[in-house]
Amino acid sequence: MSRQRLKNGASELQAINRRRDIHRKTIPALAQAGPVSVWMVLFVTIPMLYIIYVSFMSRGVFGDVVYEFSLESYQTLLDSTYFKVIVKSLQVALFTTVACLLLGYPFAYYIARKPPEVASRLIMLIMIPFWTNSLMRLNSWLFLFQTSGPVNTFLQWAGITSEPITFIYTDPLVMLGLVTNMLPFAVLPLYSTIEKLQNSLLEASSDLGANPRQTFFRITLPLTFPGIFSAVILVFIPSLGIYTVSDMLGGGKVLYIGNIIKNQFGAIRNWPLGAALSVLLLVITGLLIFIYTRFAKLEDMEVV
Repeated sequence: MSRQRLKNGASELQAINRRRDIHRKTIPALAQAGPVSVWMVLFVTIPMLYIIYVSFMSRGVFGDVVYEFSLESYQTLLDSTYFKVIVKSLQVALFTTVACLLLGYPFAYYIARKPPEVASRLIMLIMIPFWTNSLMRLNSWLFLFQTSGPVNTFLQWAGITSEPITFIYTDPLVMLGLVTNMLPFAVLPLYSTIEKLQNSLLEASSDLGANPRQTFFRITLPLTFPGIFSAVILVFIPSLGIYTVSDMLGGGKVLYIGNIIKNQFGAIRNWPLGAALSVLLLVITGLLIFIYTRFAKLEDMEVV
């Protein structure tokens, strides 16, 4: 009987200690997560849920929101005009992402192979665009590529063209502006991933008879997939929704999803349609994040 009581007492003591440990670990965790949770709920979750809610409403006669359930906004997205803009926006965002990866990967690899003090200076150069006003940079592109600008002047002086080429307010110039704006967002995650590569793996590959090309495609590239996925998300999503670049360099003649959303919430005052387009961007973002969490984990990458 006494042994049974001792066992029961020991079990109760262990349970009390476990509860104390859980309590001791839970309170600090809640204290740390509390402000973040409040911020996320107030400034992310609630506005996002409201946008989703408004997307199922209808537009009033005077531009107000009529709070009656309607799928009119989502049906409008299937209209040929809006559907073409959505497809075009996806194509431009994809082009920007691919261009940033092709330009950013070699640059990130070059920085990662440099000594730390040199790499830090090069990273600082990458960050310089973030320290300058984006409107100033976009206006400089307009100055360079205008009809009487330096680019056209040089082309005519070199005999490449006989008359000025119209660069401004065109899709190619908008794409160029997007690539230059988004390139740092591709370089930074790629550099962070490439920097963590173990030189011993590359040396082992070389010792086993692999040439640099085989080493890159079988060792380096698979191990940097997480950085590539991060760069894709950081470049593709902003490129799809940004409207300042297309507004400035497109001059209102080049329309993408971001421009339409801005116009719907602004001058046109069709909030349900703008909200529906925003939900579309949200779905695309969630899909990319899902793919990233499923397939872009470093430990899940298999080196072949």
